[in-house]
Amino acid sequence: MHSEIETLKKWIGEANNIVFFGGAGVSTESGIPDFRSVDGLYNQKFEYPPETIISHSFYEKKPEYFFRFYREKMLPLGFSPNITHQVLARWEKEGKLLAVVTQNIDGLHQKAGSERVYELHGSVLRNYCVRCRKFYPAEYIRDAKGIPTCDCGGIVKPDVVLYEEQLNDRTVGKAIAAISKADLLIVGGTSLTVYPAAGFLGYYGGSRLVLINRDPTPYDQHAALCIHDSLGKVFSQL
Repeated sequence: MHSEIETLKKWIGEANNIVFFGGAGVSTESGIPDFRSVDGLYNQKFEYPPETIISHSFYEKKPEYFFRFYREKMLPLGFSPNITHQVLARWEKEGKLLAVVTQNIDGLHQKAGSERVYELHGSVLRNYCVRCRKFYPAEYIRDAKGIPTCDCGGIVKPDVVLYEEQLNDRTVGKAIAAISKADLLIVGGTSLTVYPAAGFLGYYGGSRLVLINRDPTPYDQHAALCIHDSLGKVFSQL
């Protein structure tokens, strides 16, 4: 891996508009479970399939069950940023990183100090009443009994994109604009099998696409540099 790291270091040194596109593998090294690994959420046994529970229609039909599952399995509070989050935040402060585009909902990039973060699937840190739009922190959802409700009586819903829901148009637009301007696109910790997010790579018109993931992805053959290793191991050398 030494030669690949040296190449990556060289490209980072030459770049002025780096964009990092990340998935669950960025957060697993902070201790947050992912969805698709052997021990991931999708391989655990529940009364309903997880994909069903975190769908909009299930949220509408069985909100109490949805929130019980959400509190137990999808509310990652108390975790800290890891080396990947920290290095990306440093690059932004140095003026080299244009943006972070993430599929994660844990807010760890911002906790590390990154400011230009486009959260394709929303964030557990933002919660709004569906009736009056009053904001509530994640701790309110965590500590509520049953279905969290607002003072006005409306349900307080996490600002996360459920199955059957559309991505936020404004966030999508900013993510695509950043990727299209990148002179170095680093994709890390994602299987690149979840759409429409994985399709965002098609907006990159540069020649330096870097993929960092433990396992092969469908886009490996399109990468200028492909590293099959953990993000922490790679970013600790950057």
